[in-house]
This record gives sequence, structure tokens and C-alpha cells, in this order.
Amino acid sequence: MLLADFGTSYCKLLETDSDAPPRLIATRSIDRGMRVDIATGHNGKRYASHYVNELTALARGGLELIKEKSFTLLDCGSRDIKYVEYSDGKIKDMGWNAECGASMGFTIELLEKYYTLDFSEIPVPKTSFSVTCGVLGMSNIFDAVVTGESEESAVAKFVKGIAVNAYNFAGHPDKLYLSGGLCDNPLFLASFPCPVVSLGRFVLLEGLLASAGLLKN
Repeated sequence: MLLADFGTSYCKLLETDSDAPPRLIATRSIDRGMRVDIATGHNGKRYASHYVNELTALARGGLELIKEKSFTLLDCGSRDIKYVEYSDGKIKDMGWNAECGASMGFTIELLEKYYTLDFSEIPVPKTSFSVTCGVLGMSNIFDAVVTGESEESAVAKFVKGIAVNAYNFAGHPDKLYLSGGLCDNPLFLASFPCPVVSLGRFVLLEGLLASAGLLKN
């Protein structure tokens, strides 16, 4: 069985009949004639025989990977942010933001390449920009650079602003589990005002595995 998380920038693929790890490929490289058995993600309905809502996949993936009964899991993708909150093993709250969370992950990756930055070498700034949209928030960077601030410092404040916005959106948890491509960004992880546990890019695939089990039953 072939499972896929069709993200805006990257697609994650998992073949359940193989011992190979999940594959990560750029969404722009996907064969438009591809068909998979179960999918989630922004473009998933185009390619799948069975589609699972992203919040459902996130929730099921969180239950598979997190041993606690009460937790908050936040997914930061290229295009949007979403979270699920569990209390005593049951869903307490969830949210999905594609407007105020617009293109945050994509914008951070774009800035990293444009300014040739290494986020593992950049310290967390003491202050941050107020960022509610990745695209619109870039104006803060340009304004700061024009006034003499370094590109590295300005981008760091932008990244921290995104982390703070995501934290607020998830309901100010005491501890946060994180999913998505930004799990690979050390500066982003360190910018949250609470402890963060990184689960990586493939949490939604874990949710699809759980969904496949439910379909078989």
C-alpha cells in the first residue's frame, strides 16, 4: 500500500510493503499521473483512492507517536499551521490557520536560501517582529536591513516572530510537540517560549498508517 502526504512544497511517500524509510520529494517533481492508496495534504485528493483530512491524520499520528494522554501537537507546514490538543486521551481542541499562518514555512526556507543563512549558527534574538503572515511579515526584514540591522539578525527576529505566533495560535501550551519541515530548523525550535519536542516531517504519514488499519478493520 502506498501512502502519501502531499504538502505544498514537499511530498512524503511511504510504501507499507517495504522496509524502506519514507521518501521526501519536491512537490513540483511529482508525476501528475501518480496514484496512491491513501493520501492527505493540500493536493492529496487529486492523487488518492482514499483521502484523509489533514487534521485527522495529524491527530491519529500524534496518538501513535506521543505516549502522553494530554498533549498539544502543532504542525507547521509550508502553507499553513494546524494543531490538535488532547486531554486524557480525547481531543479537546483543534485549529487550522491558512491565512494568518500563510506561507510561514515556505518563507523561512526562501529567506534561508536567499540570504545564504545557516540557522544552526544563528542565536535566538531577545526580541522579535510581530509576524502574523509569512509573506507580509517580510517587510519587517527589509525595513530593518535598510536601517542598518544585519540580515542575519533581522531574519532571526522574523523566525522568532513566527514561532511566537504559532505558539499563541496553539493556545499557549506548557509543552509543545512539533510536526513538519520546520522541525529541521534549530533557530525555529529554540524560539518558542516553551519546551518543544520535535517529531519530524512524517507525523501525518503515521496518521495514514493508523487510518489504513482502520480501513482494514
